Amino acid sequence: MAGFKKYLLLFCGIAMITGCSSFGYGVTEAILDSTKNNDTRLCKVTGRSFSGLQPLLKEGLKVLMVHGIGEHTPGYSAEFLDKLTHEMGLVKTSPGYKSIDLFDPIETDKSLGSLRVHHYFNNDHSKTLVFYELLWSSITREAKKVIAYDSSGEYSHRRADINDLLKKFSNDTMPDSFLYLGDHRQDILSSFIQSYCWMAAKNWADLAEHTRSPCDFHAPGFSHNMQKNHYAFVTHSLGSRITIDGLQRMAKVLGSDSNIYRGTLKKPQTAVQILKQKQTYIFMLANQLPVLQLGRKKAEVTQQYADYCLSKGIYFKDRMYQSTKLIAFNDPNDIASYPIPYGFTQKYLDSRLCIEVANVEINIASVTDLLGLGTFANPMTAHSGYKSDDRVIALIANGIGSDNTAEVVNKRCEWLEETDN
Repeated sequence: MAGFKKYLLLFCGIAMITGCSSFGYGVTEAILDSTKNNDTRLCKVTGRSFSGLQPLLKEGLKVLMVHGIGEHTPGYSAEFLDKLTHEMGLVKTSPGYKSIDLFDPIETDKSLGSLRVHHYFNNDHSKTLVFYELLWSSITREAKKVIAYDSSGEYSHRRADINDLLKKFSNDTMPDSFLYLGDHRQDILSSFIQSYCWMAAKNWADLAEHTRSPCDFHAPGFSHNMQKNHYAFVTHSLGSRITIDGLQRMAKVLGSDSNIYRGTLKKPQTAVQILKQKQTYIFMLANQLPVLQLGRKKAEVTQQYADYCLSKGIYFKDRMYQSTKLIAFNDPNDIASYPIPYGFTQKYLDSRLCIEVANVEINIASVTDLLGLGTFANPMTAHSGYKSDDRVIALIANGIGSDNTAEVVNKRCEWLEETDN
């Protein structure tokens, strides 16, 4: 029994180090999550009401998914996308998908990953979704080869079987956070910004089956498309930091005469004005913003929400968005994710994004009694199981606090509403 307890502690420790999980459902999960007959898992939403993505479909919705650390392959969002489209009643799809190879607009020989694009709609085409899956992990692949020997058969055969499995996973995932904080940050942010550009520049019908070129913020029809559509983001772990940093970079430079990549070209003025009228959602799964803020400088413009975001504010005309609704999902039993504390966005994030926060505390993993050793929830499931959780999908699709809120949310989630009073 003592040996089993030590193994659990080792398992938790490795999970803390590695963060994101791509393990899926393995032997440990099958044991720990086997009893779900009476699902009493926590689901508590703290914040103002939000309507989710459903109402945005009528005018055309474009959603970008940004993955976290670790090697990802094309199609990683498939399960999440299947459940989301089903929840939103999108019963038809265009055949297959379209792909875009992302390139640096200045150093045009530099690859920045890829986008996979899907198109969904309802029976009468009155609701449409174009979904973009960003794959940026290829940017850090070469750099991670410096520790590849540690995972090779020449060395790994010296480890115990389970330790070897966990060490290989650690070697795949842990370096990405270090690389993002170092020299690879610029390329990963450029990958995000190029993705944003493609979302606005082209509609589904305008895209080729396979595109290999940088996106131009001055492309014909760019401003028209940006005006016509709504935009939202779904992120996981490190993806939350990438998305916020990318939007903050755009907020910083779109108001100047510099280019958002290298500081050489001028801004697309019309697009800037359109963004100021837009409301955007960022659904952050396994949110890591607080821990990834450690050791970083805060944004240049902070603690000025009223000045930039209220109509009577002295800098109201200089905001980037009308509002950015940040919905942060966090399982308290996930060692690698965090809620957003009160005042965090005001103190550290760019005021021009006009951020409003709602925290979702949610048990993704079930809590199990380990034969008198104490209670335990699988930290891997807690970190990576969002894509298959009905409550998560329903909150993203239909929000909370409105007539459209899904039954599963009304029954299984508590809402602590924040008000100005």
